[in-house]
Amino acid sequence: MREALDELRAKLNGERIDYAELVILGARAKARRLPAADAEAQAAAKELADMVRNRSFPFQMDIAAADEVKHLGLIANYDE
Repeated sequence: MREALDELRAKLNGERIDYAELVILGARAKARRLPAADAEAQAAAKELADMVRNRSFPFQMDIAAADEVKHLGLIANYDE
C-alpha cells in the first residue's frame, strides 16, 4: 500500500491525497472485477432451488440408480 501511495504522491507534486476518492475508485474497480449476479442468473438459481424444494423436476428420475450411487458410491476404474 505504501508503494502505491508513494507513486501517487510523486505524481501529485505535493497536492493533498483525497482518500475518499481513492476508496470510491478502488471500490468501483473491485466491484467490476467480481462476477456479476445478473437477473438471469438469479432467476435460474431460484428456479433450480424451487425445483429441489418442491421435488418437481422436468425429467424422470431413476430412484434406484440414485440410491445405488448414494449408498454404494461410484468408483470409476479408468485403467481397465
